[in-house]
Amino acid sequence: MAHIVVLGAGAMGLAAAYRALCLGHRVTLLEAGAEPGGMAAHFDFGGVSIERYYHFVCKSDAPTFALMAELGLADRMRWRATSMAYHIGGKLHRWGDPVSLLKFPLLTLVEKIRYGTLMFTSTKVNSWAALEHTSAKDWIEGWCGKRVYETLWKPLFDLKFYQHADNVSASWIWTRIRRIGRSRKSLLQEELGYIEGGTQTLVDALIRAITEKGGDIRLATPATRVLTHDNRVTGVATADGVINADHVISTIPTPLVSHLIPDLPPASRAAYDAIENIGVVCVLLKLKRSVTPHFWVNIVNPHATVPGIIEFTNLRAVPSGETIVYVPFYMPTELDLWRRPDDTFIAEAMASVRLVNPDIAPSDLIEATLGRLKHAQPVCPPGFQAKIPPIQTPIDGLQIADTCFYYPEDRGISESVRLGQEMASRVG
Repeated sequence: MAHIVVLGAGAMGLAAAYRALCLGHRVTLLEAGAEPGGMAAHFDFGGVSIERYYHFVCKSDAPTFALMAELGLADRMRWRATSMAYHIGGKLHRWGDPVSLLKFPLLTLVEKIRYGTLMFTSTKVNSWAALEHTSAKDWIEGWCGKRVYETLWKPLFDLKFYQHADNVSASWIWTRIRRIGRSRKSLLQEELGYIEGGTQTLVDALIRAITEKGGDIRLATPATRVLTHDNRVTGVATADGVINADHVISTIPTPLVSHLIPDLPPASRAAYDAIENIGVVCVLLKLKRSVTPHFWVNIVNPHATVPGIIEFTNLRAVPSGETIVYVPFYMPTELDLWRRPDDTFIAEAMASVRLVNPDIAPSDLIEATLGRLKHAQPVCPPGFQAKIPPIQTPIDGLQIADTCFYYPEDRGISESVRLGQEMASRVG
């Protein structure tokens, strides 16, 4: 069978390597970082093993469940009743179910009916093609009216997408609504899941399985160039030498592709270069007490610098009983904001938490840290599907995908698993 070199040991790369080995191929997995897992990797947060970038599981995440069963992890899934809220007008309002919508004081009855109809319809529709050339702004305004968009959505989009805020794909936001909307215990109760031990449980199981099947995992070994001859991939160059290959599966971010694979046709390199990404500075706070009873709180406030906070321990409690909150700052990485010191982001994260709950005192902060990711969120405008290059490149034996190839689905473990396994299965 073929020798496949997989670039990137995030969830997609791990899934691709594992599936390729199951199909009988020989696999070398290269990871630029010192540890596998990518955005799913854990770190030690004052004695707590936790993801640097938060993850959760929805009931529609079938590829995750199938892979867990295959790896003997089916009994490690846990489900928990969760909720979300809006902090708007200086008050916290539960959100995400019909009763909360009817009680929400900042919309008229007609707006509530129109909004509820949009949300309900979004969970029932299975095709996104009709929305592909529509912006989320136009879609939401068309269903609910301009005031609903400007009250509930625009402030969040502004703080996540900046200059792109009014030109985000309706297809992309619809799939997010549908995924969460379909992960419910009942009409009134959202239910999200997590893997016992966190995403590291799945990462570790994949590493074990890859190793047991003879896969060669090389950490802290970035690829420096994908090599080709006569329009056919021949290998991958690293600082340690060349690794010959029959096939290469790249899962690195698309902005890095042109530099890594200069033998691609100019039109292909231009297509990868045209895909924009938003960066994230994700602050983690460990607190002595809970901020709210909700997993996710959207923040609409003229003084807010983030679109929301995620109280992760309202999904997955930690043994210490402390509260862990993620505060993600999304922004284009060319802005001066990106280069601010860590302490500035941590101070603003605490300010955001105290905006939601003024009773949280500075003395409630036990520990804080953060991660920076330059290519965290692809910018998906209307018509984005046509801008994504084919996974199979014009170079024989070379497949390329990253998180933007999940479109219209958003980033997530399930989509990583699905696409990684599909790429491995395409190798003849």
